[in-house]
Amino acid sequence: MPVLEAERTVLSADHDKFRALLAKAQKLPPMPTAVVHPCDKVSLQAVVEAARLKLVDPILVGPQDRIRAVADENGFDISRFAIVNAEYSQDSAAKAVELVREGRADALMKGSLHTDEVMGAVVKRDTGLRTARRISHCFVMDVPGHDQPLIITDAAINIAPTLKEKVDIVQNAIDLAHALGAAEVRVAILSAMESVNPDVPSTLEAAALCKMADRGQITGAVLDGPLALDNAISVEAAAIKKIKSPVAGRANVLVVPDLEAGNMLAKSLSFLADADAAGIVLGAKVPVILTSRADNEIARLASCAIAQLLVAARKSSAAASIR
Repeated sequence: MPVLEAERTVLSADHDKFRALLAKAQKLPPMPTAVVHPCDKVSLQAVVEAARLKLVDPILVGPQDRIRAVADENGFDISRFAIVNAEYSQDSAAKAVELVREGRADALMKGSLHTDEVMGAVVKRDTGLRTARRISHCFVMDVPGHDQPLIITDAAINIAPTLKEKVDIVQNAIDLAHALGAAEVRVAILSAMESVNPDVPSTLEAAALCKMADRGQITGAVLDGPLALDNAISVEAAAIKKIKSPVAGRANVLVVPDLEAGNMLAKSLSFLADADAAGIVLGAKVPVILTSRADNEIARLASCAIAQLLVAARKSSAAASIR
């Protein structure tokens, strides 16, 4: 039996942590996914490959003539995909969100439109997909040489989150880590130092978040902070600083002080350490697969797999609560 091109890409990838996520997700049924405005080669190709690997069951939302033209120009077979016609990008986002509200899609996937257009439709108060949780973004990083995936949050949505908002940001990331199969979730609240310093607000917020976890206001993980990046992920660095903690040196979730710090951290890993980054938005009624134009194919497929695992975890949790 011939191996599909997408499968060759996955099987030949050096980054085994994303390969493991893909293998786990492929054991699940394809996820009904509203794909918002897939009107260029890169975004439509990602959908085609994800569908071939049975990660998604796509509903393409956008100008149908443009979508079909892109498919014809690049030899993509989209004959099996449902298409919902939309006039322009904002209309595509609104109609994709409506598909979710109608129960026809379990996830959203960004196509060739700006992130703000997708998220604008998601966060609309009356017609969007808000929940009681703050919406936040996580990068799931596959870093070569590191023994586990790293979740970094928030590096794409919340610019300068307050302590109250960080509670939801942390909880969203913890829930994601569990959905991905982490046996133990260890959250490092990052700052420039590992000591609480009244002159550095991020250290005070880190200490407060850890105490909130102690009191059950944040659940499902062990937290420590403030921690500097080195002693959050390096056992040797933590030992040198004489930090005794179940998190120090072993963190699998990194909570950054603000968007600028998170964005620079994630991109540094991508461009200096050859890491791949899969992007997902949490806190809405469904996961939002948020890919970048710079993402390679394995990162785009991993983003779909992560959303699929999240959807499965939520359905399992809902079924358990009914029993």
